Amino acid sequence: MNKDLISYYKLRALEYEKIYSKPERQDDLKSLGQILQKMFAGKKVLEIACGTGFWTEQIAHTADSIVAKDINTEVLEIAEQKLYAKNNVSFECEDLYKPNTEYTYEALFAGFIWSHIKLEDLPEFIAVLNTSVLPGSTIVLVDNNFVKGSNLPITETDDRGNTYQSRELSDGSKHQVLKNFPSQDFLQSTFADYGSEFNLINLTYYWLLTYKTPLYKVSTFQSF
Repeated sequence: MNKDLISYYKLRALEYEKIYSKPERQDDLKSLGQILQKMFAGKKVLEIACGTGFWTEQIAHTADSIVAKDINTEVLEIAEQKLYAKNNVSFECEDLYKPNTEYTYEALFAGFIWSHIKLEDLPEFIAVLNTSVLPGSTIVLVDNNFVKGSNLPITETDDRGNTYQSRELSDGSKHQVLKNFPSQDFLQSTFADYGSEFNLINLTYYWLLTYKTPLYKVSTFQSF
């Protein structure tokens, strides 16, 4: 069974947004869209792992500008076809761990990537977030809560506590996908030393976390 996340999302590109059609999640999705538009109003935003641009399209209504990045050209091609009425969005294919530009963004959005980061790799991931924007910038993360019956069950847990789901795409390919579901306490303790003004909004099917990056440049972070 394939465990390569990049390959999985490349194959899933054309069917990715089906997940947003679940009837029980519509109220939460509407609330998230409104919250994100308010948070990013007038800001120069970096979006990492933008996928097919579902959230890019919503944020673009109020943001000053968005540079949306993903490692997969297949999903970027779909995102580029969406309508951005303000013409304020540009796209780049880039590995978030290997940036090739000097960042001057004042806000960052990371939607549904947290759950695909191994627990042991979180310190490096947070370091990437904090150094991808100007000091004192706003970081916003959104991801899934586990709700039985709405989410696929967990089928595997490794020795580090990472959890996995078994997924099958429309082409019949089967994938074991890393999908971690953090508790509120875990999120709070994880970010305690890496920023300020931490806030967590917990909806039924999703959580939204915001914080401010340190007011000084840092290059490394302590592990937790």
